[in-house]
Amino acid sequence: MFTGFPEATTQFLLDLRFHNSTSWFNENKDRYLRDVQGPFYELIGELVPVMREIDPLTEVRPYKLLSRIRRDTRFSKDKSPYRDHHWIWFKRGGEDRWQSLGYWFEFGPQRVTWGMATWDENRPLMDRFRRELAADPKRYGGIIRSCSLPERHIELQGDFFRRLEVPPDVPADLGPWYRLRSMALVQTRPSLAETATREVLGHVIADYRAMAPVYHLLRGMQDELENERAEDETARAPEPHDEW
Repeated sequence: MFTGFPEATTQFLLDLRFHNSTSWFNENKDRYLRDVQGPFYELIGELVPVMREIDPLTEVRPYKLLSRIRRDTRFSKDKSPYRDHHWIWFKRGGEDRWQSLGYWFEFGPQRVTWGMATWDENRPLMDRFRRELAADPKRYGGIIRSCSLPERHIELQGDFFRRLEVPPDVPADLGPWYRLRSMALVQTRPSLAETATREVLGHVIADYRAMAPVYHLLRGMQDELENERAEDETARAPEPHDEW
């Protein structure tokens, strides 16, 4: 059962930030497994039923959901081998991470954040969303407003087309949604103090459920796009022929 991130979790991540070497990590791997991976796996165990409630096809294997503590430094100027934070990324099993849609939770010594997002810029999905929002702003605006995002201190963030003209039928509060290139719904008022107790779990679950209507809206569009791609590939495939 998840009871919060103990002080030992923060201390290990701070020590790792300071020492940040393979030799130090190997010497302290037992601490990592106990004080960092352990609480994260407990949190995953508590969140999996909620995510399966939101999307029954969500990946549930902890080692697939938790970020790697070791960084990929091949294309980075920063060659520090380890991260000083961890995140959980809930997505569909087998879905390509780079254009996936999912929920996250991130914890480090200086901040905690969670929400729902596209992993990277997903141009096809955002283009589809933009067309449908313009075609029926009343319907999609109703879905978005039903989540009570401002009241929950959940903020729309991401990359935006700054100069893209918003159609006159799209209400002003939906203008930022229309301009999206990539999107994230971010809880902007999490407290690091809460992460030391089980209290944070209730806030995360409540926010995950509150964001579910937007997730289902985008998930439906993503599924449609994937089905269309599959049908297009089938149509372009050469027809089978008999071999003599």
